[in-house]
Amino acid sequence: MSSLPTENLFNNLWVLICGVLVFLMTISVGILERGELGRSSNRALLKNIMISCSGFFFMAFLGFSVAFAPTIGGGLIGNPLYNFPFMGGFQSNSADIFTQVWWSMGPKYFDNLVTLPSYFFFETAFATVTLALVGVIFLRKMKLEAFFLYSIPYFILIWALPAAWIWNPQGWLYVMGVRDFAGGLVVHGAAGAAGLAIVLRVWQEEKKKGFRESPQVQPKPNTPWLALSILLLWLGWFGFNPGSTLALNIQSYIVVLVTFLAASTGFLFTMFFKFLEIRKLPGIMYAANGILIGLIVITPVAGYVSPGSAVILGILGSIVFILGEKLFQRAKWFTDPVGLFSGHFLGGIFGFIMVAFFAQYSYASFGGGSSLPNGILFGGGMQAVHQLGLQLLALPAVLFTVFVLSYVFMWIISKGIHGIIKEYTAEELSEQKIKSGA
Repeated sequence: MSSLPTENLFNNLWVLICGVLVFLMTISVGILERGELGRSSNRALLKNIMISCSGFFFMAFLGFSVAFAPTIGGGLIGNPLYNFPFMGGFQSNSADIFTQVWWSMGPKYFDNLVTLPSYFFFETAFATVTLALVGVIFLRKMKLEAFFLYSIPYFILIWALPAAWIWNPQGWLYVMGVRDFAGGLVVHGAAGAAGLAIVLRVWQEEKKKGFRESPQVQPKPNTPWLALSILLLWLGWFGFNPGSTLALNIQSYIVVLVTFLAASTGFLFTMFFKFLEIRKLPGIMYAANGILIGLIVITPVAGYVSPGSAVILGILGSIVFILGEKLFQRAKWFTDPVGLFSGHFLGGIFGFIMVAFFAQYSYASFGGGSSLPNGILFGGGMQAVHQLGLQLLALPAVLFTVFVLSYVFMWIISKGIHGIIKEYTAEELSEQKIKSGA
């Protein structure tokens, strides 16, 4: 039986600890929903427990290979039969499989010496928290069984494809030079695209029931729950961004610094700009969302930028959130009180594009972004403009794919279980002031 070489232990331990912190974020999103909406936490927490369990099962069964196995089809998809099923769990030499360095973690690619169990746990935690973000958009409108059914293709294909394209070193976008350090597009932007597809299907069913406007769910902040959730999410981001170095090295230390700087700056300037607008101290909702937007915007660039750039990005992120909130509040065919679109969707896309503006080779060269040129704001010239073109190419490729696949699978589920939205109670109709032509 093979044993884990001593030189692997530190990086594997780092990845496992960071994976645990990311894993906790999935439940923390349920607590956030409870804190922002001020209602019973039972359904939110049950939903997120279901997400975690579904994610680990279906990622182990197939999704992890689709995302991170050696690719087929010119980098379009990881080989789904690589160590299938359950990553070789039934093979007689499974001990060797689990103690060997994962193929992309060896010297040819990332050279982090991370093994299959560590890498699987870390990336599956990412997948589950991404679906948890998608889950906040339907709130209490969708049948829980519909969301569970959606989680199956989500983990096997919808989440796995963008990960295969951008995080797999053989993925077609990665090979071209697209970079997304910890998931501005793969996590936050893609979650928004999936959420948009779901609310479209929800609205189509609501219209069939006679609604003239989509039922609006108003935030009712519960301060203790909201404060707890944002602190847990912020702690979880310690695993989310620094853990994405996949090694305990100087880059991981820098990523800790820029992540916490961006979050703190996002809080300060979201509160400041909102105060200028309303001329009174904003409430805890804006405090929480200020921290979140700073964390979201820094996520795709955390391994490539300086502390000073993190501060600037935190300021810009607060502006993106406040303007985005005004934009999405105009829509009457969906409700987004938890800020999936104004925060995660717009913030993730914005941060992803900012790779081409704020990257500095001296920071990116510490890790897997060594091929990145200096950004446009740091004298990158035409190389930086080329990088901007690559980032902009990746946006429609990922967002369109996730949106279409999410809508198609939701449509199939809707037909199979006779609708994805649940029946509203009289109390809900009154509380949400639903306008219906029925």
